[in-house]
Amino acid sequence: MGDLADSLVLGTALSFVGQIVVTFCYVYILLILLYVISAMLQLPYSIWLSRIQRFLYDVCEPYLRLFRRFLPAVGPLDLSPFVASLVLVAVANIVQRVT
Repeated sequence: MGDLADSLVLGTALSFVGQIVVTFCYVYILLILLYVISAMLQLPYSIWLSRIQRFLYDVCEPYLRLFRRFLPAVGPLDLSPFVASLVLVAVANIVQRVT
C-alpha cells in the first residue's frame, strides 16, 4: 500500500512541476512580446516606463541573444523573438505530453 501512495505523490509532484514549467514558458513568451512592442514604440519618458523597459530588457535579452548568434537579421527584421517563442512553445508542449 505504501508503494501506491508513494507513486501517487510522485506523479502528483511531477505533474505540478510540469504545470509550473508550462506556465513559465507562456509567461516568458508574454514578456518577450511586451519587450518587442516596447522596443518598437517611442514611449514618452517616464521613470516607471523606463524601469519597465529596463526590466523587460534584463529578462528577455539574454535569452534572445542565444538565438541572435545563429539567426542572421533579415534587413531590419529581427527573427530571434519569433524563434525563441517557438522554442518555448515546443518545450511547453513536450512537458505537457510527458506529465
